[in-house]
Amino acid sequence: MGSLGSSERRSEWPYLVTLWTGGCAFLCAIAWACMSLQLRLATTGFCMLIAIVLLSLLDSFVSSAIFSLCGAGLLNLLFTPPIFSFAIEKRQDYLPLVAFLVTSIAVTSLVRKIRRAEAVQREQARLLNLTHDTVFVHDNNDVIRFWNRAAEDLYGWTGQEAIGKPADSLLKTIYPTDRNELMRELAQNAYWEGELVHTKRDGAQVIVSSRWTLQRDNRGQAVAILETNNDITERKRAEELVQRSQAQYLAEAQRLSHTGSFGWNVTTGDVFWSGEAFRIFEQDVAVAPTIALVRERIHPDDVQIFEGMLASVKTDSDRFDIEHRLLFPDNRVKHLHVVGHAVEAGPGKRQFVGAVMDVTETKATQAKLRHIESELARASRVSALGELSASIAHEVGQPLAAVVTNGEACLRWLRRTPPNFEEVEGCVVQITDEANRAAGIVQRVRRLMKGAPPEMVPIEVADLVQEVVALVRLELERQSCSLTTRIESDVPAVMGDRVQLQQVLINIVINAAQAMSANPGKHQLVIGAVRDDSDHVILSVRDSGPGIREESLPRLFDAFFTTRSDGMGMGLAICASIVEAHGGRIWAANNADGGATFSFSLPACVSSGMSQT
Repeated sequence: MGSLGSSERRSEWPYLVTLWTGGCAFLCAIAWACMSLQLRLATTGFCMLIAIVLLSLLDSFVSSAIFSLCGAGLLNLLFTPPIFSFAIEKRQDYLPLVAFLVTSIAVTSLVRKIRRAEAVQREQARLLNLTHDTVFVHDNNDVIRFWNRAAEDLYGWTGQEAIGKPADSLLKTIYPTDRNELMRELAQNAYWEGELVHTKRDGAQVIVSSRWTLQRDNRGQAVAILETNNDITERKRAEELVQRSQAQYLAEAQRLSHTGSFGWNVTTGDVFWSGEAFRIFEQDVAVAPTIALVRERIHPDDVQIFEGMLASVKTDSDRFDIEHRLLFPDNRVKHLHVVGHAVEAGPGKRQFVGAVMDVTETKATQAKLRHIESELARASRVSALGELSASIAHEVGQPLAAVVTNGEACLRWLRRTPPNFEEVEGCVVQITDEANRAAGIVQRVRRLMKGAPPEMVPIEVADLVQEVVALVRLELERQSCSLTTRIESDVPAVMGDRVQLQQVLINIVINAAQAMSANPGKHQLVIGAVRDDSDHVILSVRDSGPGIREESLPRLFDAFFTTRSDGMGMGLAICASIVEAHGGRIWAANNADGGATFSFSLPACVSSGMSQT
């Protein structure tokens, strides 16, 4: 029964009976009145059609059909011969009756359809008025056709005031892009989303997140645009406040760290600098930065580095990391560290972002630190030589004693009659050899004493070990320590500073001798050198002392750590610094049969390694 009525009340039989009875009576009254007035069939049919349409508004299709049949029956009964009979004499009278019946049903169906569409539209409008989003509809000419209550609340115009007005003119819309381009995108995708700026009735501007949906008819033609907007003005203001705050903190952080940021469009050549970058280059912010301007600031000796970076970036490199100097008109020099990497910039475009750091102070600090380390290493060498003073005196004393002995013999041979010049010549040769030997020892000591800058040269490992042995031999003998060297024949030369590497070996050997002195009896020390699989040379000093406590092993090479009551804890730390500066590493381990072994590795000299193969 639900199909007989449009509501629960109208589906009840009493209502329907009343409606049908009353409706048919109403139609009968119209028919009787028309017949009394002697109106024609067509006129009567038109009047009854109007009545049926009005009655059909009160119920569903079934009621419309009943009324249409009733009306057709009345027309047949009262207006087609024979009168007061349902029989039809003339065939031509069928046509108006059928036409009336069809027209009545069609018209009433159409009216109901229109009413339903209006009801749906009213319901949709009611729902749109309930939403908090502003919704309005404008046609292809931008004329507003619908304006919901949220739009009234946001913009200030009522629906009656807004409907019929062009949307852009009313709201003074500011688009993020060209409106024609926006409309092309809307026509292509039937949807667009973005941010717009609208002006309210009171003149205040609001920023809205806008979504446009294109409405099409059955033929696919665009008929209207549904626009939904959310007010994001406060959110945008908060975002801008955060961005300004972040930019302020970023600028302050860049100023404190002397680090500027930059952008570089390789395709167009445009360069963008942050405020700190302008300060680093000491350039007026009113002058646009360019690659040519940067090139003018580059130190002449570093132009090649800069040009090499440009060449790599313009080909296929996606990042760069260089250091160069700037030279200013007053001859001041700045050291810069510049890094950058490519970012997505669209097809056929290359764009880089990066940072430029002023490392002038860092370079100066590093230079001071290197000087301090050099002085500390020199002090450590002097301290070691002080401990070896007896050994050095002995090594120098031996050739000097030989010089004296040979000089006295030379005098005796000269005083003979006749003088024996052949013997004199032999004595002079020996004096020269011994003097050169003493001079070599003194020269080595002087090299160890002075704080000359490192001199990286190829060094034969066997020669390095023998030079150290000559300096420490007497000290080891004094402490009853036997020394053995085991240098493998295939050990290549290493690239390094002779004095610094001698210092490493001397420190390790003296430490080992002092560690063994605590144990009575004969002590053994072995200096070895081998070549490992990674083309490094490993030098080791193995002792037979008490070994190293396990808890001390990880800290042996830390500055100021010592296991001796009279030690400063800098010797091994300096050794580690020297070895690491040579590209190697140093370590220590206890021996399984007692004692400890200190080892350090050094990269083999390339030319020497090739000659070995």
